[in-house]
Amino acid sequence: MGLIHSLYAMRFVATDWKAAPPEFSLPDDEITIWRASLDCEAAAARNLEALLSPDEISRADRFHFPRDRARFVAGRGILRTLLGAYLKREPPSLNFRYGPQGKPELEQNQANSLHFNLSHKEGLGVYAFARQRKLGIDVEAIATDFPGEDIARRFFSHRELQELIALSPDLRAEAFFLAWTRKEAYIKAQGQGLHIKLDSFDVTLTPGEPARFLRGIGPEWQIFTFWAGVTHPGALVCNGGFPAVLRFFSWNA
Repeated sequence: MGLIHSLYAMRFVATDWKAAPPEFSLPDDEITIWRASLDCEAAAARNLEALLSPDEISRADRFHFPRDRARFVAGRGILRTLLGAYLKREPPSLNFRYGPQGKPELEQNQANSLHFNLSHKEGLGVYAFARQRKLGIDVEAIATDFPGEDIARRFFSHRELQELIALSPDLRAEAFFLAWTRKEAYIKAQGQGLHIKLDSFDVTLTPGEPARFLRGIGPEWQIFTFWAGVTHPGALVCNGGFPAVLRFFSWNA
């Protein structure tokens, strides 16, 4: 185990990821989060690619590096597999539309009140599903050599920056990425991209403290923090109040 893994393995509270359930259901007051490796064996990768639409294959073929293409294909194939299971439809039959900022949604006649969002970092993907709720999800990888403080000075609010620099140096990298996932997840839930300025609202970021909005966001929005891996913090933002159940599953090819 490398140094960065040792540092965060001692501190983070592991998320309880379960094996896939035998049957897929999604009650109205439940949110389900899945994680999946996007680095698949060749046979699994071929099966996932067979689920994609022609426009998704065209997008995949625009990637310069084969690994990036393979991860895009796996990510979309897994998304179609999970959506198909929840909707009881064949994955290739699903049609997507895209918002102004590129956020994917199901065609209205297929959605059946189901909302979803996805994120990936390197070879790890996360997916969120719920009914009657807007969703945004983000996952990042903590990097101690990342210029987080410099970026925070440019994009974070004054309050967030002060909270960050007040922390001991060994906590700042984790704190930066906790804040970044929370802010990015909210922006994705809104589907407005950079039209929402990152410094227009405040989130908590101190490791070990609850994830909350502190300014600029209505009370109907909630944040949930999770860990997709030892060095991969994630955040889910949703509207509609706290769900009765929040479930975490791991997908395997």
